[in-house]
Amino acid sequence: MTVVAERPGPGPKPEADPERKTRAEIITFGVVVAAPLIALITAIPFAWGWGLGWSDIVIAGVLYVITGLGVTVGLHRHFTHGSFKARRPLKIVLGIAGSLAMEMSVLDWVATHRKHHKFSDKDGDPHSPWRFGTGFRAVSKGLLWAHMGWLFETDRANREKYAPDLVKDPDIVKLHKLFPVLAITTIVLPAVLGGLLTLSWWGMATGFFWGTLVRIGLLHHVTWSINSICHVFGEEVFESRDKSRNVWWLAIPSFGESWHNLHHSDPTCARHGALKGQIDLSAGVIRWFEKAGWAYDVRWPTPERLAAKRIAA
Repeated sequence: MTVVAERPGPGPKPEADPERKTRAEIITFGVVVAAPLIALITAIPFAWGWGLGWSDIVIAGVLYVITGLGVTVGLHRHFTHGSFKARRPLKIVLGIAGSLAMEMSVLDWVATHRKHHKFSDKDGDPHSPWRFGTGFRAVSKGLLWAHMGWLFETDRANREKYAPDLVKDPDIVKLHKLFPVLAITTIVLPAVLGGLLTLSWWGMATGFFWGTLVRIGLLHHVTWSINSICHVFGEEVFESRDKSRNVWWLAIPSFGESWHNLHHSDPTCARHGALKGQIDLSAGVIRWFEKAGWAYDVRWPTPERLAAKRIAA
C-alpha cells in the first residue's frame, strides 16, 4: 500500500455541532451495519443450488439500481451539490429513492456530506481515513473508521448549519419526518414482492434475504468505500485540496461515484467521470432527465474547465 508521506495541512477550523445522535440511532446503525454483513458472509452457501431464483435477482437488482441512483443522483449530485435543478416531481422521487437506500434521511445525508467537503481530510471531516495519521497502522485504522466507524460517532452534523436550504424546503422536511416509514418500506417490500411473484413463503424469505439484507449491505459498503478507499488508493488526475482519488473498479457498482478526484476538484460538476473511458452511469441518468425536461441548469464539465484543473504531466 502506498501511503502519502505528508499529513494533510490545516483546513477550516471545525465548529462544534450542538446536536447529538440518540442511543436508539446508534443501536440502529449497528444493526444496519451488522445484519447485511452477516447476510453477505452467508450468501454463497445459502445460494448454493437452492436459495436463489430469478425473482430474487430481479428484486435485488431493480431495488439496487433505484436506491443506488437515489443516493448518487439524488442525495449527492442534486440535493448536496446542486449539480442540476429538478422539477418538483423529480425532486420528490429522488428524495424517496435516496431515503429507501436506508443510509440517512435527506437532511442528515446532505448535512453530513457538506460538512465532509468543508473539512475534507482535515480536522472536522466526519469520515477521513487520515484521521489517525499517515503510517501504515494509522491509515489501516483510519480506513476502518472512514468506512463505517464514523457512523457510531455521537455528534451529528448540524442540519440548520450545513443544509439551511433544505431545512426550509417543506417537501424535504416531510421526507425527513417520513424516513422511519421509508426505512421500514425498503426492508419489507422485497419480502412482499418475493411472496407475490412466487406465491410462496419461501419466495418471501429469499426475497427478504437477497432484496433486503444483501442489497442494502452491498449498496452501503459501496457507498462507504467512496469515503474510505477513494481517499487513500487510486489515481489523482485533477488538483484538489484533499486526498481524493479515482478507483476504476468501483465505477460500475457506485454508478460513477468512484471517479472521486474530479468530484472533489469540482464538486458541483454533474459528471464525475469526465475523461475518456470513465463510465459514469449517474451522469447518463441526469442527461436523460435533462432531455425529458425534468432536470435543467445542469452543470456539465467543459474542456476549458477540465484543462484548468488537470495536474501537469
